[in-house]
Amino acid sequence: MDLSSLFESDLFTWVILPALIFTARIFDVTLGTIRIVFVSRGEKVLAAIFGFFEVLIWLLAIGQILKNLTNVFCYLAYAGGFATGNFVGLYLEEKLALGTLVIRLITGEDASGLTEYLREQGYGVTSVDAQGVTGKVHLVFMIIKRNQFRKVVKIIRSFHPRAFYSVEDVRHVSKGVFPAKEPAEETSGQKQ
Repeated sequence: MDLSSLFESDLFTWVILPALIFTARIFDVTLGTIRIVFVSRGEKVLAAIFGFFEVLIWLLAIGQILKNLTNVFCYLAYAGGFATGNFVGLYLEEKLALGTLVIRLITGEDASGLTEYLREQGYGVTSVDAQGVTGKVHLVFMIIKRNQFRKVVKIIRSFHPRAFYSVEDVRHVSKGVFPAKEPAEETSGQKQ
């Protein structure tokens, strides 16, 4: 079987072509998701590179759809690849954990044990006493690397399980105190 007969076969039309379209869509949507992350972080060059390959792959996939307008499997593969690409892109973005976050914590309890422990771990922490709706509260602010988020939240919950906190992406940070190395897993000295 030569290549021209393969491209004209039912196997190619109904199985291989939809599989290629599905795979192409996974790649282009995944690249698009990562590109958006780079755009939001101000990484112009990386965003442009990812955007180039995203659109190139998309053009190849849509070109095959237009050549095979009567093949419903191509449509299903295109839509399925889009959905899967979103999932894969978000999964990769979470695993890459690029960027910086600000955590704002509000607690009605004394936060000195938490702030002391976080400082011992090398985190930059700013704390302020404030007045909330129900009385005195303590505000704790931190700028952390995104890959440290789960560890920091675990520490916060171990000291103040009912505390309110919010998290936002930070586009740029000019200065800050970040752990020189990965903080220790243990949380000795904390409240139980």
